[in-house]
Amino acid sequence: MKNLQIQLTKDGSHTLFVPGMAESYHSHHGAVTESKHVFIDHGLDYYHRQHSPRELNVLEIGFGTGLNALLACHYSQVQKQRVKYTALEPHPLSWELVSKLNYPDYIQHGQGKFWYSELHRIGWGQIEWLNPYFSILKKKEPIQDHITPERYDVCFFDAFAPSKQSEVWDIKVLEVVRRCLNINGILVSYCAQGQFKRDLRALGFEVESLPGPPGKKEMTRAVFPG
Repeated sequence: MKNLQIQLTKDGSHTLFVPGMAESYHSHHGAVTESKHVFIDHGLDYYHRQHSPRELNVLEIGFGTGLNALLACHYSQVQKQRVKYTALEPHPLSWELVSKLNYPDYIQHGQGKFWYSELHRIGWGQIEWLNPYFSILKKKEPIQDHITPERYDVCFFDAFAPSKQSEVWDIKVLEVVRRCLNINGILVSYCAQGQFKRDLRALGFEVESLPGPPGKKEMTRAVFPG
């Protein structure tokens, strides 16, 4: 990604704008607000409340700025819920750029800045614990190439929009995700596109259209019943 621009969103948090794609990494109505609503409240916290697992295994498609991982790390500490987090990102961002983003300001914990820097400092392919409850493994690969014996409870599907990155939303890619999920595993996404939901149903998911974050009518949560 070249010539990325830092922009302010309506909740005061930053996002990155990609001029070549005319696309941003997050909603202009609020980057932190969107990520918390979609991925934490309706993904991580939903699964935690439904199943109370000893360890919750998360797959993120699109590590990007590290915002979702930071929020998940904070959640694990507050809830004392063990979270094993795997993040896929074929096009990593530089620390020189992301260090200018203000996400740690939105983490009400003294370790927020440390967690954020560590998320970006650790090497690709290495597992590291950021607190007693949260470990992360970053892999520099697209979901299409993700081969693993791991099975995940929650998938954060956070790729660029289907109109900008259509190959990531193909049903064959969604099938890769399905194979990676545990029974009753869930996929959450800001996207509410009709074709996306039809493809999920075709793969055996039970699909819910939920109220979206500010500026967006709906979001999607899909449960794989097995």
